Amino acid sequence: MAEHINGHPVRRVVTGHNSTGQSVIQEDEMSPFTLAMPNVPGLVITDLWKTFGTPADNSGSSEPCSKSITLTPPSGGSVLRMVQFPPDSGYMDNWDAHTSFSAMGSASVLEHGDGGKAGMHRTHSVDYALVMSGEIWALMDEDETLLRAGDVLIQRGTNHGWSNRSNEPALVAFVLIDAKPYVMPEGE
Repeated sequence: MAEHINGHPVRRVVTGHNSTGQSVIQEDEMSPFTLAMPNVPGLVITDLWKTFGTPADNSGSSEPCSKSITLTPPSGGSVLRMVQFPPDSGYMDNWDAHTSFSAMGSASVLEHGDGGKAGMHRTHSVDYALVMSGEIWALMDEDETLLRAGDVLIQRGTNHGWSNRSNEPALVAFVLIDAKPYVMPEGE
């Protein structure tokens, strides 16, 4: 079983096909693809699946995830992950966004913000965020909204951040799909 440092272990059930083409449960275990974020106790990222193109390739049985977790999906592909956000009160005052995003190979996502406001960052992706438990604030440059269990946010390449202002962890499932970078229309 994977080590989940102060994190919510996530069971991953993967289907596949046997040698005669019949459907089978290929894997059923806790996902071993986790990253406990440096300097942020309780912030744990768990990758569950990746695709490397559209349409996705469902043939074969090779593992698409790796121990090296990156923020953005593969070029032309997608990633499914769960993120446990601890309460801001436990880390936000001393948080270094550059260190955290660097741990995921993505310090460049901070180019549109300094990361200071809840790690404001921008990726070239469409992200579906599904709040599984707890509550979390979705922050934009000019707006914010509270999301609770059962709520879904569609993030479309915007500069954004997350803030857990409660006293309990928030568990959010994300589907990130590679997208063309947002380009501001001329004249704006």
